Order: sequence, then structure tokens, then C-alpha cells
Amino acid sequence: MAQHALLRILSKEEYLAAQGDHWPYLFLVVEGELEAVKVSAEGRSLIVTTFARGDIFWGPAFFETDLSLPVSLEANQPTTVALWSRSSLDPLLAKGGIGWALARLMLQYMWRANVLLERLVFQPVTARLARLLLDHFQSTASPTLPRTLTLDDMAARIGTTREVVCRTLYDLADRHIIDVTRTELVLMDRDSLVKLAEGT
Repeated sequence: MAQHALLRILSKEEYLAAQGDHWPYLFLVVEGELEAVKVSAEGRSLIVTTFARGDIFWGPAFFETDLSLPVSLEANQPTTVALWSRSSLDPLLAKGGIGWALARLMLQYMWRANVLLERLVFQPVTARLARLLLDHFQSTASPTLPRTLTLDDMAARIGTTREVVCRTLYDLADRHIIDVTRTELVLMDRDSLVKLAEGT
């Protein structure tokens, strides 16, 4: 497979492929991260998932040529991606091993999408924002979180608007669950944030 790979080096905010493209490729993230971004007819964005180093995915046209890409694939930092066209992998797919592995991988992605949809449909914005904050606090293993995510970034990740995110952040601050400054968020009450994230 490595012999047939095409390497693409993307700068931050550069697109690998755009929503609506007929894009018959499978990709592997070698370094960096790609975000799958869905844009509505009204121009609102939702970050459906993030592909990190080692993650594999593909455009629908890789399997069905008439299907278009339902999301845009955008680098959120300098990123290197290995690409394979359908034609280059046909001999390997026919042997069954890779096809079975891709089917299992698709099941994992479907499960991840199911969790995201449940949160968007059934959880209020406060719970979705609490879950996002918890995930980021846990990734840093620190009670202090630099404000690298903008209000627009947060809104795109939880399916709302920047104004709602701003109001909710300051509501959490008023309740002494977090402290909000210009440069960072400080976790004051983890137990309360966990309860909000769980909808209790």
C-alpha cells in the first residue's frame, strides 16, 4: 500500500476536499489533524468529527462513484495525509482482508456518529458544552485550559451559535463551575461540570 500512496502536505485551514466533491480516495492521517466540517444551507458549521494521526477514512465515491462528499475535510494544524485512489487499491480490496477491516472501521465511525447525534438531539446546549469542556480539561490533565478554541470553534463542535456559547460560558462562571478570563478557562467545580455533562 505504501508504494501506491500519494502524500499531501496541508497548512492550517487548508482543505483536503470540499463538501459536495466527488472524491474517490481513502486517506490516512500521517501527522496533524483533519476536521470533518458540515455546512448547512444557512451557512452554519458543525464539526462532525476529528481525524488524528493514524486515523483512516474515505470519501463515499471511493465505493459509490455517484456519491458526493457530505463534509469538508479541513486541516486544523499543519497536516500530512497519505492518499490512495480506488483504482490503486482494487487488487487488495478484492482479496477481502482490507475490505473486512474497512467494514469494521465503518462500524466504529457509525457508533461515534450515533453518540454525536444523540447529544445534539437529546441534550441541551449546557450539557453539550459541559461535555466539550470536560474532554478538553481531561486531555490537558490540568484545571487550567488555554482559550485555544474560539467561541465559533466551540459552537461548531456542539451545534449551536457563538452567542449561545458565550452566554452559557458566563452562566457556568456565575455558578462558580468555571472561571472565564480573556486567555484561559479554569475548572473550579469538576463534579458539577460532570453532572451537567451527564444531564443530571
